Order: sequence, then C-alpha cells, then structure tokens
Amino acid sequence: MKPARSKTPRKLVVKKGSQTSLKDPVGVYCRVRPLSFLDQECCIEVINSTTVQLHTPEGYRLNRNGDYKETQYSFKQVFGTHTTQKELFDVVANPLVDDLIRGKNGLLFTYGVTGSGKTHTMTGSPGEGGLLPRCLDMIFNSIGSFQAKRYVFKSNDRNSMDIQCEVDALLERQKREAMPNPKTPSGKRQVDPEFADMITVQEFCKAEEVDEDSVYGVFVSYIEIYNNYIYDLLEEVPFDPIKPKWNSCSTPMRNTDFVPPQSKLLREDKNHNMYVAGCTEVEVKSTEEAFEVFWRGQKKRRIANTHLNRESSRSHSVFNIKLVQAPLDADGDNVLQEKEQITISQLSLVDLAGSERTNRTKAEGNRLREAGNINQSLMTLRTCMEVLRENQMYGTNKMVPYRDSKLTHLFKNYFDGEGKVRMIVCVNPKAEDYEESLQVMRFAEMTQEVEVARPVDKAICGLTPGRRYRHHPRAGPVGDELLVTEMVLQSFPPLPSCEILDINDEQTLPRLIEALEKRHQLRQMMTDEFNKQSITFKAMLQEFDNGVLNKENYIQGKLNEKEKVISGQKLEIERLEKKNKTLEYKIEILEKTTTIYEEDKRNLQQELETQNQKLQRQFSDKRRLEARLQGMVTETTMKWEKECFLDSFQPDQNVPPLRLRHRRSRSAGDRWVDHKPASHVQTETVMQPHVPHAITVSVANEKALAKCEKYMLTHQELASDGEIETKLIKGDVFKTRGGGQSVQFTEIETLKQESPTGRKRRSSTVAPAQPEGAESEWTDVETRCSVAVEMRAGSQLGPGYQHHAQPKRKKP
Repeated sequence: MKPARSKTPRKLVVKKGSQTSLKDPVGVYCRVRPLSFLDQECCIEVINSTTVQLHTPEGYRLNRNGDYKETQYSFKQVFGTHTTQKELFDVVANPLVDDLIRGKNGLLFTYGVTGSGKTHTMTGSPGEGGLLPRCLDMIFNSIGSFQAKRYVFKSNDRNSMDIQCEVDALLERQKREAMPNPKTPSGKRQVDPEFADMITVQEFCKAEEVDEDSVYGVFVSYIEIYNNYIYDLLEEVPFDPIKPKWNSCSTPMRNTDFVPPQSKLLREDKNHNMYVAGCTEVEVKSTEEAFEVFWRGQKKRRIANTHLNRESSRSHSVFNIKLVQAPLDADGDNVLQEKEQITISQLSLVDLAGSERTNRTKAEGNRLREAGNINQSLMTLRTCMEVLRENQMYGTNKMVPYRDSKLTHLFKNYFDGEGKVRMIVCVNPKAEDYEESLQVMRFAEMTQEVEVARPVDKAICGLTPGRRYRHHPRAGPVGDELLVTEMVLQSFPPLPSCEILDINDEQTLPRLIEALEKRHQLRQMMTDEFNKQSITFKAMLQEFDNGVLNKENYIQGKLNEKEKVISGQKLEIERLEKKNKTLEYKIEILEKTTTIYEEDKRNLQQELETQNQKLQRQFSDKRRLEARLQGMVTETTMKWEKECFLDSFQPDQNVPPLRLRHRRSRSAGDRWVDHKPASHVQTETVMQPHVPHAITVSVANEKALAKCEKYMLTHQELASDGEIETKLIKGDVFKTRGGGQSVQFTEIETLKQESPTGRKRRSSTVAPAQPEGAESEWTDVETRCSVAVEMRAGSQLGPGYQHHAQPKRKKP
C-alpha cells in the first residue's frame, strides 16, 4: 500500500464523513483507432487486454544496440480497433453514471494527439453514439419517473441550488412559457435529424440502485477553454462570435450590435470546489433535450482545418452534467423544503484538444498561437500529475501548479478533494504519430500512479423509506399476502345454502353445522400443521443463525489474522520506503559529489595541459639560448686560439718592450658616473681601472645621473685569503616617466690580487730554464695582474665567464 498523499500547501476542507485514508488510483484506459488506409505502416500492437507495444517504425533512429526499440505499456484495460462504443461505455462510463446517481462526483476525459479519435469517443458519429449521449440516456432511464417538476430546483451564482415549492415552480414555468424566445428547450420539440442517429441507443441501460423516495433534477452546462480563456458555449449573444459577418471586400463588417464573447472567471465555493462564475446552466428533462443543448454549444466550438486533421479541435471542451437530488417529505407527496438536504453531484466529460507539433501541422498565425496554448495547458496538466505523484510516493510537500492553467485549476478539487477520475488515452497506430504517441504513453503510465480520494456515500436523511408509495397501492408484498389468503379460503369446503324457507325445515341447519364443523376441523389441522412447520422453521432458522454466527466468528478470526499480516507488511513497507528514501538521498549526494570531482578533474587537466605547454615553450627557449651561447663560446674560443697561435710564432727580437698602462673599460666611449664610496682604499696594483669622461662621486645623486648614460660602483671587500677584492658593478642609466633616473645593472668586473706569502711567486730571474717556446705557469706581477674575469648579470657562474687578459708575450 502506498503512503497517503501529503496535502498541498493550502489546507483542504474535508467534507463531512469523508475518509481521506481511502484512495483509488486514476483509472487509465487505452483505445486504439483503426488505420485510415490498409497499406499504412503500423507502430502500435495490442498484446493483450491490458498491454500495448510500440514498435520503432522504419526510418526512425535506432537504439544504441542497433536493434529496433520495442516498448510495452500497461493500462487498466486496452480496447482494440474493433471495440464498439457500447463495450467502451459499459467498462469506463457506466460506473461513473452509477456513482453520479448515488451522489458522487466523477471526471472523465479523453487524451491523445490530434486525429486519434478523442471527439469520436466522446461524442460519437451518426448511428454510433459516443460516451456523452449514452451517459445522458442512462441517467434519464434511471430517474425518468422520479424527476421533479421544472424550476423546483434553481441554480444560483454560488455553485449551489435553491429549492422552491411546486406552486412557485408552476408560476415560473408559466412566466417562462409566456416569453417570446424561451431559453429553455422544450421536451415536446421534434428531435433535430442532424443528431437524431447519435442519441438513438438500442441497448437499454439503467442504474442498479435509485432512491425512490427522492426527486431529481438534471442541469447541463457547456464551456470551452480557448487560448487559456474560458468561454460559455451556451451563452446567448446577438451574433455568432466565432464567425462574424463579412462584406464583399473580405473584411469584417463593423456593427455596433456585435458583442464579442466574454471570458469567464473561476471561483471557489464554500466547499472549496472550483466553478465557472456566470456560466449558463440549463435544466433538461430528457436525453433529446440535453443533447440538443450540447449540439447547440458544439456548433460554437472552435475547430479548424490543419495539416493533420480536417476538423481539429482548437480548444478543450467541458460538458458538465449536474444531478440535484432532494428527499420527499414525511408524507411522500412533496419535496422536503430544506436546502441542507439537497445533494449535488457532478459528472464532467472533457474532450481535450490534441497535442501537436507545429512542424507537422504547418500551423501559422492564429493556428500557431492556438497550438502553443494547447501544448502549454497539456504540459501543465502533465506537470501537476508529476508533482502529485511525487508528493504521494515520496511524502514530499511540493506546490502543485494548478493555477498555471485554467484547465488544471478548474479540476483542482477532483485531485485534492474526492471523486472518481478516469482517462481514456486515444492513440493512432500510424507510423507518422510514433513520437507523439510515445509521449502520450509515458504520460498515461505516470498518471496511473496518482491516487484520488475515494468518494463516500451520502448521508441518509432519516425519514421512513417507502414514503412515495405509502398512499398508492401497487404490486408487492401486501398484494401477495392477500392472494395467499384468498387461496386458503378457496381450499375450504363450500358452505351449503343457509336460506330457510319452511319453519319445519330441519335439514338446512344440520348441514350448515356439519359444514362448519368440517371447516373448523380443517382449520385446526392447518393450524397444527402451521405450528409444526413454524417450529421446524424456527429450528432451522436457529441452526442457520448459529451457522452464520460461527462463520462470522471464523471470518472475523481470519480477518484479524490478515489485518495483523497487513499491518506487519505495512510496517515493512514503511521501513523499506524510508530506507529507499535514505538510499536515494545518498545516491543524490554521491552524484553531486561525483559531478564536483569531475569538474575539478577537468579543471586540473586543463591546468596541467597549460603548464605542460608553458614548460614546453620554456624548454624550447632554453635550448635556443643554449645553442646561441654555445655558438658565442665557440666563436670566442676560436678567436682567442687564433690570436694565441699567431703570437706564438713572432720572433723574440721583434717583441716590443711591455709598456705599463691602465686597463680601459669596455664602455669607455660613454659618459660615466664613477661612484667610489668614502671608504674606498687605493690599491698598489699595476692594473688600475680607468674610465675617461667620468664624474667621480662618493654618493650617487640625481644631478650626476642626469648627465651620464653609464654608472659604475666600486665595491671592495676582504677575500678569504686576506687580500682586498675589488668589484666594478656597471649599469645603464634610464629616465623614468616621473622625470627621475633609474639604473639597471648589466655586468660585474672583479679585480683580485694574491699575496706572495700565500703562494710562492715565481720570478723570471729565478725561474728554471724552460724549453724553447714554452711558457711558465706564472709570470711577473705585471702580467699576472692584467688578468680579469668579467661576469654578465644573470649568468650562472658557468658559461658566462669570459677571459679578457692580454695574450702572453715572450720576453726579449
């Protein structure tokens, strides 16, 4: 058993005596119409009385495995192509009419794509009446002799009924009949031959139980929902609002008497039932009269010719049959004049417009707008069913969007209140409607899981049954008792003549006494036999009562056992449902977590790819730079090797004497700022840095920097061997946007000297003789101090070192 459906946010007002715990699912039936042509491809097959199967037609996409996709759908009952209207009515609509007469509400609607046979199922065709005329015929067959006089019941604007005595009703009838154009159709009119064949039902159908101590009245109304507006199809207007007059220029005629139809509003009565305010309700007394009213409104309904259907309904139509019932008074002669005792039940027959795709119908303009509104209202109906199903199955409390569409808002009380709801799904088996039929089947399958509160029986007024025929003898138990008494008297012997004509007659009285004695003896024998049979019957009745009591006790014990089993199963179901909800929640959390992780994974992969590309570019740049530096090293090496090679072949006598000179800076052509701090110590080395055109300062200042292009800082520090190490830090001077100067350092020159005490200095005077052409490892001080190492900024103290010493020359 499914859990009870949770209430929607608005608190429902439960009717008196309502049993909200008892619910029934929506009854969904399927009807398959025949193909229009025998050579058409069929995509729907009836498997059995409750199942249909959809085949993917040729030309449509295949499923993942490459096979044709076949899907089966189950219904309460499936009606094939050879089903008659009578068979469909007996199964689907007959129970709804029976409930209507017992004071219960019902809703029956047809659903399907355009051209699937919805209107034919509801209205019928000549010679084959649909559900609507058959419902009317069954109603009037059941209450025909119990109908109240016309105008005894009067409808008001609050979705309820007023009651008046027969005298007031007679006066109103005379008043209406005196009007030149009475709105109420007369039951004495001849049936319109246009629909005479549609209401001629050969089979007699009648409700099983009808309260004979009540009077009934039938009121009908007919509305349509067009473009999400409600229009009254029975409303009297001066001109036809659907088809106005046109002049010879094919333009509408301007007429001040023309009154366009006014849309109606939905209201809620005191019992929270929805109704159409100001809607025309016509009291009818026969099937012909009721169908005449329906046919009059049917002519005003909006239909149009589309690519899929020559007469396609462009609106949802709702034909309401309202049955009013009131009990007779205690005498059984007049209607009880108590409004609280009136019972109103309603049966709504809805013919929904067909869902359609605009690319198939080739709709344009108004037809396109109509199709959009039709599809939107059907989508809202589907959404409401989905939310109801979710609330009932999972115990949620989501808002059901009834107000998003007039169609769902009108029938809100059927799903939130009580009543029996049934739907007939009409399908066309042709292959062109495969996709639309698939959507219809899915909606029908989901609708079957929605539950509606079961209608309850009406309350009994408390008056004595059989009031109607109390003063009117009829065939029944009383007549049968009189007949038995007469037969018993005839079984007695006949009495002789009792007439005495002679005073001396002595035979008549003895014969009479004898006949009476025989009658008395026969009566005594019959009395004894009756007593014996009465005792026997009492014994049999007592035995039967004991048997019934024993069976009741046995059945009650079985019922108690079954109830215990059912209670245990309910608890188990509730436990499993809770567990299922918990698992669904965990699955949802895991799905969300998986989604987050997958998103993070994608982002990290993208970031990794970006970093890989960046590293690849840097690696390429590094290889190009290494190749460039390798080329520069190779070129410089070859240059110095060449110079050294040439110097080694010069004669000794031609070597000029070594002249001491200052080491010149590589950028001596520019103007320099020579920054020597006040703590600078002069060294006694032979090689001294010399920069011409230099401005020597002890503290760097903006004035000196503004006049020069180069900058040199002389920095001294004590090396590890205790000698002074001098570094010349060089840079370029740039002007900034603010009008100042900035220095960008480019290279460092290092000047080092070694103490003779740290390493034995080899002098040329004491050096041992060397072979011809060989050089000593160390030369004199002048040659040793002419060696400098220069490091460019940003080097890694490896390939960046460059040797700028003068080539060693042999002494003369």
